[in-house]
Amino acid sequence: MFYKLILRPIFFLFDPEKIHHIVFKLIKISQAIPGISAITKSIFEVNNVKLKRTVFGIEFPNPVGLAAGFDKDAKLYKELANFGFGFIEIGTITPVGQEGNPKPRMFRLPADSGLINRMGFNNQGLEGAIERLKSKPSNLIVGGNIGKNKITPNEEAVNDYEKCFEGLFPYVDYFVVNVSSPNTPNLRALQEKEPLKALLNHLQKLNEQKKKRKPILLKIAPDLTNEQLDDIVEIVNETKIAGVIASNTTISRENLTTNSTTLDNIGAGGLSGKPLTKRSTEVIKYLSTKSNNSFPIIGVGGIHTAQDAIDKLNAGASLVQLYTGFIYEGPGLVKRINEEILDVGIKN
Repeated sequence: MFYKLILRPIFFLFDPEKIHHIVFKLIKISQAIPGISAITKSIFEVNNVKLKRTVFGIEFPNPVGLAAGFDKDAKLYKELANFGFGFIEIGTITPVGQEGNPKPRMFRLPADSGLINRMGFNNQGLEGAIERLKSKPSNLIVGGNIGKNKITPNEEAVNDYEKCFEGLFPYVDYFVVNVSSPNTPNLRALQEKEPLKALLNHLQKLNEQKKKRKPILLKIAPDLTNEQLDDIVEIVNETKIAGVIASNTTISRENLTTNSTTLDNIGAGGLSGKPLTKRSTEVIKYLSTKSNNSFPIIGVGGIHTAQDAIDKLNAGASLVQLYTGFIYEGPGLVKRINEEILDVGIKN
């Protein structure tokens, strides 16, 4: 309650992107003070063997992770892990650093507990992320979310994904192929069946050349039709990638409380938060049922309560991730979800 009553109203006085960087610095500084990281862990961590999950060959201490986009450049993953997360996903990383789209590019929808962003894969590039990941603790699970540079044409996109895959391979525990962000021009065209199969098959061939392969997952949009989701199931089974993350942000603006004038002024971007709760769970359920649970799913999108997470796990997700819910509800949400999982007895 302290977060929602005191901290959030202060944070929400600032531009969303500016306060994100301010909070980043505050967390970095505070967690460097001797004893503070231990105190943070004691407040937010739930250590219980019943929370452990073995998914695509990795043992997770608990099933609640931080979604990509929060720590784009792998600058804060160690500190963020102190807040009780079972795993952290960094990125989206592109081969070369890029500014992203013009500012302002992140907007709150308080009436809907949502965010609209059109960040555009802003990040400092592959090399910097590699340097920061070299100090990753061996017991901290980190996923690498990878994408293509804005100026790279789709016909050459496979080269960008290959560079990120090869560069990050020694340092991350799993990969996420991001072809579903609505904020990079034409990126979502890579979700079409043939280009997607070609991309995933290429990465799998690289993976097979390694001494020990690492899981590759596909992050999909919530806006796909059932027919497109059928294609996703077929592609996952054909390419034998490890699983799917469902889902990314949506371009839909249906059933929002926020007035249309405000939405028109904001313009394009991907919507996340509570408006996505139902749809992302529907996608998880559809994929799980259609595939006969043949591959793991990480559920993300609109998790603002412990029950939201439970609903996604019951729909077929093996793990869940937070982003917008973490911003609106605060770090206590991670603990509440893990405690609720223990209470209701959801198994792996």
